[in-house]
Amino acid sequence: MALESRSVDRPAAKRRPTIRDVAAVAGVSRGTVSRVINGGHWVSPEAFAAVNEAIRTTGYAANQHARSLATGRSNSIAFLLTEPQHLLFEDPNFSILLRGAAEALARRELPLLLMVASTPEERRRITAYVSAGHVDGVLLISSHAGSPIVASLLRHEIPMIACGVPLGFEQQVGYVTADDAAGARTMTRHLVDRGCRRIATITGPMDTPGGTIRLAGFTAELGDAFDERLVAHGDYTRAGGERAMRELLDRAPELDGVFVASDLMAAGALTVLREAGRRVPDDVAVGGFDDSGLAATLVPPLTTIRQPLERISEEMVRLLLEVIDGQEPAAITLPTALVVRESA
Repeated sequence: MALESRSVDRPAAKRRPTIRDVAAVAGVSRGTVSRVINGGHWVSPEAFAAVNEAIRTTGYAANQHARSLATGRSNSIAFLLTEPQHLLFEDPNFSILLRGAAEALARRELPLLLMVASTPEERRRITAYVSAGHVDGVLLISSHAGSPIVASLLRHEIPMIACGVPLGFEQQVGYVTADDAAGARTMTRHLVDRGCRRIATITGPMDTPGGTIRLAGFTAELGDAFDERLVAHGDYTRAGGERAMRELLDRAPELDGVFVASDLMAAGALTVLREAGRRVPDDVAVGGFDDSGLAATLVPPLTTIRQPLERISEEMVRLLLEVIDGQEPAAITLPTALVVRESA
């Protein structure tokens, strides 16, 4: 029996939408579409909206591999945390910054790589990976004064933007920060105005901007009333806040107010005050710094200073992409706000 062959009709493959298609739908040039895809620099709000709507209706998706070949870039960004890994999950600030950066980059069709470098070996591996060109730039989270990884990335000319003032590298690395000094002064003034006379503080690590600058704001606001005995140093952890609060109670049991440099440390301080039989705010008023979500859940709910974490991550992404494009690094300081709850 002869075998009969026949062709099978297949539906024609759908053509992948191109930048030309998006430009035609949006009524703009291909250059404008390209600028929108790469961050929206030098594009009017109207054109930006029209291009994004055209991208949605056409189903256009950037070909990242082709873009990488054309530009010599990896088209990915690193979120580099220079703290122990467990703090990524313990401290809500870091998760908010991570989410905000990921969302800002997703709008630009750029992936985000999470990296943690708290040990010398981790710093060595990450420096080698980044300097090999696997990412185009670094969002630096929680840098410490004289950080070896910052120095190493600078030697390799890796674009980066820091969250907070990069102590020791302020003239070389751009950054986005909340106004730590003004926030600390605002909280200290709030405690004074509600009648506190023996006000202590629990600082962050003194090699971090939040540690040094918030202490400076606290000291400046108290003026002649500042007492060095009422300063204890923490490490931005709940356990660190507990240790510092016990130290303060042992040293100055008459204290009636505490400014704590992070909400997570304030949570630890509240636990110790409760165990010591000190009522908050009747015996001791407590104020924190961050307002990242934790403050409202504490008992009592924490009066704190809100720093705009979502805006910080958005601005960090914007500034980093500018540096990657060859612009000089910039620095932005964003205002803070007092959020009054039951603890003070």
